[in-house]
Amino acid sequence: MNLKYKGGLFYVPTARGERLMVPPKYVEELKNAVAEQADFPATFVEMFEGQVTTIGTEQTLHPRIIKNQLNQHLAAILPEVDDEIKASFVDLIPSCDDWTELNAADILTRTVARASSRMFGGTHLSRHEPWTDTMIDFTGDSFLAAQRLKDFPAYSRQLVKFFIPEVKKIFKHFALADSLISPVLSARSDPQEKGTKNADLIQWMLDNREHRTNKTLSHINLHVAFAAIHTSAVAITHILYDLCAMPQYVEPLREEITKALEEEGALTKKAFLKMSKLDSFMRESQRFNPLLLSSSSAHPTLTYERVIPQDLVLKDGQVLPAHTQIGVPAHAIGLDPENYPDPEEFKGFRFHDMRQANPLGGGQTQYVAANLSNMSWGYGSHACPGRWFADAEIKMILVHLLLEYDFNFPPRKSRPLSMEFETQNLPDKTATVMLKRRAI
Repeated sequence: MNLKYKGGLFYVPTARGERLMVPPKYVEELKNAVAEQADFPATFVEMFEGQVTTIGTEQTLHPRIIKNQLNQHLAAILPEVDDEIKASFVDLIPSCDDWTELNAADILTRTVARASSRMFGGTHLSRHEPWTDTMIDFTGDSFLAAQRLKDFPAYSRQLVKFFIPEVKKIFKHFALADSLISPVLSARSDPQEKGTKNADLIQWMLDNREHRTNKTLSHINLHVAFAAIHTSAVAITHILYDLCAMPQYVEPLREEITKALEEEGALTKKAFLKMSKLDSFMRESQRFNPLLLSSSSAHPTLTYERVIPQDLVLKDGQVLPAHTQIGVPAHAIGLDPENYPDPEEFKGFRFHDMRQANPLGGGQTQYVAANLSNMSWGYGSHACPGRWFADAEIKMILVHLLLEYDFNFPPRKSRPLSMEFETQNLPDKTATVMLKRRAI
């Protein structure tokens, strides 16, 4: 790792302009900055032309609901999410009685979309194929729409948006969300409808709607999908590729999972706590495969992005210039030998061993930990509030894969190289894996 700029500030070029890299020593101070000093949603508004696509707007309701209601009810919704994962596997994976070559990224992305939709609004959404397509396509279409909009002067974008095919796709996604979700919101708002409230995202939005219309709440569901679907699908695809590349980890993971299920009887939060090796492998895969730019790139990984609206003077006198977009070189942190011994070596049980050596500090080494040595989830008040749901969802999918299938790369194939797209580090979605159903 190039340590030339370690501890200092430096600019890096990206397709969206220069970004000022800020060392971790400033993050603790910046995490408490108000939006007028360091604006988090503004990065999405700029990147995705939020004034047209709405990405980065309406950013107050769903983070609060996910942080409070979703995390509070997580244990209660896990059985339904697990049921949806099982149903997805039945629908998406053939019998695989013999070795069968499949596109893993596609199967895993659709499984994540359906499992998340089950949390959004039950089978009404999770078994609706056009909605699944919209959940998956919305992120990519939003990016393409933003790139087309940037071809036009800012003053004209509110007009030309009606004539740009990529933007029209966004409008179609919003229309589908409105047609599916608004009737549910209306029905649940009927004072004559009594009974037990649903434990899902639609209900929690309804309970906290304030001034928002049904259409706005429907659209916010796509904002949640924007944040949730591809991040989890990318993570689990990387993990599967890593398991195929390093099969020596498979049997120890199966043994740990089997023992946890024998003791707990089901995939519960308590069972997950007994899957320390699985959690560790996930965290190590995350360290090597961050969602954003890889260390092999000409640019460092960008995370903790903020827009600095006006000159910001830090405690030591360092000035962050107005209208600058900042980020933290998080992947460099993950490969820093001061944080991780032998950082260039993939050690699947690295974090399990750390917990065994220091049980009291185990929380800082978990997959969901958001701290200065692991900024994959962000940090501070804007750290991903849905990471506990993502953690459970990914573990459920991995448990079913590990217990029900053998997997490997096709003959004469090895782990596919990741693909760089703008500032993202993505698994090769065209790659295939071989699956064979295990005799259980």
